[in-house]
Amino acid sequence: MRADELGAIPVLMYHQLVAVPRGVYDQTPAQFRAELASLYRAGYRTITAAALVSRRIDLPAGRSPMVLTFDDSTVSQYGELPGGAVDPRSAVGILLDVARQHGEPRPVATFYVNTAPFAGKDRYLASLHRLGMELGEHTASHANLRQLDAGGVQRELRAGLAVITRAVPGAPVTTMALPLGVHPRDRVLARTGEGYSFAGVLLVGAGPSRSPYSKGFEPFLVPRIRSGIRTGDQAFTSTYWLPRLLKSRFVSDGDPSVISFPRAKAGLLDPRFRDRAHPY
Repeated sequence: MRADELGAIPVLMYHQLVAVPRGVYDQTPAQFRAELASLYRAGYRTITAAALVSRRIDLPAGRSPMVLTFDDSTVSQYGELPGGAVDPRSAVGILLDVARQHGEPRPVATFYVNTAPFAGKDRYLASLHRLGMELGEHTASHANLRQLDAGGVQRELRAGLAVITRAVPGAPVTTMALPLGVHPRDRVLARTGEGYSFAGVLLVGAGPSRSPYSKGFEPFLVPRIRSGIRTGDQAFTSTYWLPRLLKSRFVSDGDPSVISFPRAKAGLLDPRFRDRAHPY
């Protein structure tokens, strides 16, 4: 399988699907479907951000992990038909369809929500949870945390957490994504404070994540790649990065108890995983 569990992992960032994109964070449903289909054909399969930062990657041999993240809980990301079924036109509907076509019956993604998710349809959070999706913190008001004092940062994060826990009592909230990619002045407050604690913090830019088993992996500084067409800052986009990852990406050996990689990359292994190493 030429396993390489020290390879890079794309953490993709999505916002909304629209018929006519107006900004760099928009894309059409057709573009979204095409990108997902391309990723699946290339051998990628989904994991959550929580699995990445918790260093729990369990995929079939030869498959590569991808993390799909959705910010701001926009109405195009998830919707339901009158009978309660997933709207096939929504991002989740498209993901379920593409994944099913490529043999992944229960794909997962991570949704970073704010107050009044999906235009006030808080009940959709429970639906996503039942589908196996991760629900993550994105502050209550999409606040620029650097503009707040320590008390304000913590109030924003507690309020954002409450949006999720009210809708889905007991739901684990493991990761948070920084609104605008901006840290608070005290960076520690992005991950822990009064009433909250996260295992991972996600950024806005700009390249792939290192393997969680490699030296230098920072669960509180996880980079993301913006999905979308080429723009003036194309080095931040998936159209730039995904072709470049084909030879350096994480490839699973199918056994989560060991970490397999080419012997030439042994120097990249985080020493804490030495007892699980399987170089070849």
